[in-house]
Amino acid sequence: MARPDGSSPLTRIKRRAGVFLRMRRALRWFPPMLADVVRGRYRPVPWSALLWMLVALVYLISPLDLIPDVLLVVGLVDDAMIVGWLLTRVDRALEGYRAWRETDG
Repeated sequence: MARPDGSSPLTRIKRRAGVFLRMRRALRWFPPMLADVVRGRYRPVPWSALLWMLVALVYLISPLDLIPDVLLVVGLVDDAMIVGWLLTRVDRALEGYRAWRETDG
């Protein structure tokens, strides 16, 4: 059954699967990008990717959360959603690096 916005359940599932793929892609491409930046092989430095990843790491290790982890399921889902959103931003910021690696790298 379609929702008021016209999206079918299958469309919503595909969209959510795309988010997980972007998160995985960000985690896969970030370490090689960081190594290429440190070695001086890749310029310009994707500062936004570095910033988004730093924010994601700080949020994970920080004792301050939007919803405390003491509320087990809800607190952990909150962390996963926020870090997932941040990883999609990392993935978006790495588009130029991926293009560089596919052509020049």
